[in-house]
This record gives sequence, structure tokens and C-alpha cells, in this order.
Amino acid sequence: MFFILYSELSAVMDTEEIVVGTCVRYPRTGTTGKVESLETIDNQIFATLDSTHLLYRVDQLVQAGTTEDKKKGTREDVRKIIEEERELGATLHEVGKTDEMCDGGG
Repeated sequence: MFFILYSELSAVMDTEEIVVGTCVRYPRTGTTGKVESLETIDNQIFATLDSTHLLYRVDQLVQAGTTEDKKKGTREDVRKIIEEERELGATLHEVGKTDEMCDGGG
């Protein structure tokens, strides 16, 4: 059973806002992608997403961030992770320096 958060429900896009190339997200599964094509089936408009090549009802899609935003965020995230790993490595290197004496019984 799927639940849509109220904020996602209020963010559902109007069918006029969807055009080929729009970045969208299907909130029920979290699927994101760019609209490749639009089709009308039984008086409802569907969008084909490039990520899955499946049809999604346009009235169920929400606006997603652009790929440029994601790339920028990814670079910053990677740099942060690398810096944290370097700090952790330096800390572990210092901890690894012991006098090689046995301490503890047993």
C-alpha cells in the first residue's frame, strides 16, 4: 500500500506544465526522469520517462530538480566525503601507532 505525503500531493503538476524535456518525479515509487514523449489514452495524458521508458499519468507527476542541480550537489558531496575519509584515515593512522607492547591479560 502506498501513501502520498500531503506536500507531494499539493505539488502535483498541471498537465499544461509538462512538456518534452521536463524533469519530473513519480512520488509513489520515487522514479525520476525527463519526459521523452506525451500520449493521450482514454482522455488522459501520459508521459514516457527516459529512465524507465514507461508511461506515467501526467497528473500524478511532480516537478523534479534538474540534472545540473544534481551534478553540482554530487560534486560537493563527493568532495565532502573525500575530506571526511582523509580525516578518518589520519585519525586511524595515529591510533595504529602503538609501542607494540602487550597490554591486557588473558
